Amino acid sequence: MKKLIVTITLEMSVPDDWELFETSEGGQVIKMPDNQYLDIAIEPLFATDPEEHWSTTDSENELDTILDMVDSEDVSYEFITH
Repeated sequence: MKKLIVTITLEMSVPDDWELFETSEGGQVIKMPDNQYLDIAIEPLFATDPEEHWSTTDSENELDTILDMVDSEDVSYEFITH
């Protein structure tokens, strides 16, 4: 068995009112207006409470708006064998 490490670096231009928010588990997410939170993993995830269920959006426009903010993307992969 080997471990796959995937590092994704995004550079985005976002509205000035977006803020970093630390969850109770020590992770960081983005606090957006209207009491929404954004976590970008393999795809953007949304929640109305950062401690509850995260989900994708059903709105193509909402998803396109977020993805259009990506100015550049760098993805690297590394296998580590033991």
